[in-house]
Amino acid sequence: MRVYFDSSAFAKRYLDEAGTREVLAWSDRAQEVALSVVAIPELVSAFCRLRRDGVINESEYQQMKGDFMADIADALICDTSPQVIQQAVGGLESNPLRTLDAIHVAAALAVGADTFVSADARQCAAARGLGMNVVAVGA
Repeated sequence: MRVYFDSSAFAKRYLDEAGTREVLAWSDRAQEVALSVVAIPELVSAFCRLRRDGVINESEYQQMKGDFMADIADALICDTSPQVIQQAVGGLESNPLRTLDAIHVAAALAVGADTFVSADARQCAAARGLGMNVVAVGA
C-alpha cells in the first residue's frame, strides 16, 4: 500500500503531538511512503523554526533532521512535474487551498497513492472530493 503524507502529517513523526500515534501506525502499515519534493524544505523549515524559537536545541535539531533524512531515503518523492502543477492549479480553482497544499494533493494523485494522510482539514476535504481515501490526523 502506497501512503502519501503531506508535511503537516509527516512532521508528527518527529514531534509528539495530536496525531503522532496515528501517523506512526500509517507509516508502519505503508509498503511505500510517498511525499512531495516540497515536503523536504517544508519540514526542515519547521525544524529550523523550532530551533530558532528555543523549543529544541542544536543537538535535537540535528537528530530530528537526521532522522527525517534517513526516513525518506527510500521514500517515493514526487517531483513538481507539469502534470502535478496542472492538477494543483485545478485544485486551487475548485477548493480553498493554499499553494503548497494543492501541490501535495496533486502529488498524491500523480503517484497513485492508496491513502492520503494530512492534518489539514481543507486539504483533506479537497482530496476526498477527488475520490481519494483520506486519513485526517490530529490538527
